[in-house]
Amino acid sequence: MRSFLFVPADSDRKLAKGLGSGADALILDLEDAVALDNKPAARAGAVEFLNNRPTDSRQMLIVRMNALDTEFWQQDLAEIIPASPDAILVPKTISGACIATVCQHLTELEKQHALKVRSTKLMNVATETAASLFNLGSYGGVSDRLFAMTWGAEDLSADLGARSNRDAAGLYTAPYQLARTLCLAGAVAAKIMPIDGICKDFRDDQALEEEARDAIRDGFTGKLAIHPAQVPIINTVFTPSDADLAEAHAVVKVFADAGNPGVIALDGKMLDRPHLRQAEQLIARAQTTNS
Repeated sequence: MRSFLFVPADSDRKLAKGLGSGADALILDLEDAVALDNKPAARAGAVEFLNNRPTDSRQMLIVRMNALDTEFWQQDLAEIIPASPDAILVPKTISGACIATVCQHLTELEKQHALKVRSTKLMNVATETAASLFNLGSYGGVSDRLFAMTWGAEDLSADLGARSNRDAAGLYTAPYQLARTLCLAGAVAAKIMPIDGICKDFRDDQALEEEARDAIRDGFTGKLAIHPAQVPIINTVFTPSDADLAEAHAVVKVFADAGNPGVIALDGKMLDRPHLRQAEQLIARAQTTNS
């Protein structure tokens, strides 16, 4: 999955736009994009949208609940789960224990509404508080519901008391580069998808493309979007090109033809097992994208 588009769940117009955006997943937002007084309307909007999803749509429908330290999250789950979202996005998690708490409530609700237990997947935003940065290694093995992890800089900068999270050149400063790196490592260690955070300036296509290319270079498999116009750029960057695939297939073939040795030469370059693993992962990602 390449693109995850946030859509306020209290906006029928934006929900409709999301359907036609080409995003691999829509995140129906009950949290930051929704005013406090509008939380009930957002829940109702998400439920209606889920209950009326097009039968031929391939988009994953995810609902971002409110954080566990709010008064809203249990009501969010109680109203949303009967409408069978594909997944819940848990914001502001501190550690894997937060995922365990949500899992417990999901299991109870799935049983209560005669839904298949563990049918609701989970992803999380793992870096929105200072405390969370010390626990990025705690998500592995918590639940097979957890399929993806992403990171956020805006709430983290507020928690740290920072004046800005970017330098004069527009690049993330050291605390946020650290958060991004820890999210990537934490997700990979937990054997789930690492998803890069948002590009806040949705009018700057060049900045978005640069961020996306940096993300895929480092190992992220997808990226969050906050505007439908960002989706085609993200999809393009995270879709392996024909040249990338040709090179990956060549790497797999040369290893196979040689009996899968530890090291082999291809086009004047020495390749070892990590190169083979990277090639196999790229081919698998392309197959998932095209399925």
